[in-house]
Amino acid sequence: MQERHSNKQRYFNEQALTTEKYVIPFIEEEYPIDSNTSILEIGCGEGGNLVPFVERGCEVVGIDILQGKIDRANQYFSNHPNKGRAEFMVEDIYDIDPSLNWKFDIIIMRDVIEHIHDQEKFMAYVQRFLKPTSKFFLGFPPWQMPFGGHQQTCKNGLLSKLPWFHLLPTGMYRATLKLFGEIPRNIENLLEIKKTGISLERFRRLLTNEGYIIDREVWFFINPNYEAKFGLKPRKSVHPFKTIPFLRNFFITAGYYLISSPDATASN
Repeated sequence: MQERHSNKQRYFNEQALTTEKYVIPFIEEEYPIDSNTSILEIGCGEGGNLVPFVERGCEVVGIDILQGKIDRANQYFSNHPNKGRAEFMVEDIYDIDPSLNWKFDIIIMRDVIEHIHDQEKFMAYVQRFLKPTSKFFLGFPPWQMPFGGHQQTCKNGLLSKLPWFHLLPTGMYRATLKLFGEIPRNIENLLEIKKTGISLERFRRLLTNEGYIIDREVWFFINPNYEAKFGLKPRKSVHPFKTIPFLRNFFITAGYYLISSPDATASN
């Protein structure tokens, strides 16, 4: 599994494929996408998720806090015929100049919300980039699912394939990572995810508390991204995994959400 995460071009291609086959159709159930659609991706990484939007002629902006990821995004898009419709920025979303008055038709975040500290603050803040008619797509792995701790990024081959061990108490988790030879930086990254990981229930409470409207919600037993990764076809969650909280927290591997700003109600 570690090889996937070190091969950035492969990861870029996988992101593009999953967004083309599953994310865009999910969004288009509620919101048609064409060349007039503006897209913001927060935590865009190398920009793979934005490829299918650019190919439809959308104006896209990708923002990430890591310079290396943005450098690779610019490299990967350098020969794309629609590269002029894509802009990538190294920036913290909280530092965006308010005078830009950014408003987008669609905001996307794939596998990002589970890395963000103070998710309540973030979800309240990001509403400033939404029009009343905008849609906000989020897809993420629930914390308690088999690889919700992102342990697939471990250098140790055994740990990278070991499900659920991220649920150990923090001290035991740290000791296990150290025992199996994980480097300090990776240990700290994994412990950081342990702090910020989010369950399906907490995410729904967060949306309610911030006034968001849930337009679509789908839980997957097999994450759509696993097709690009492992050749596994996506499968939606079914009973009893869908209805019993204990089971769904441990066996749902991805939640897909399309939400609207609280202002959407006033626009209808």
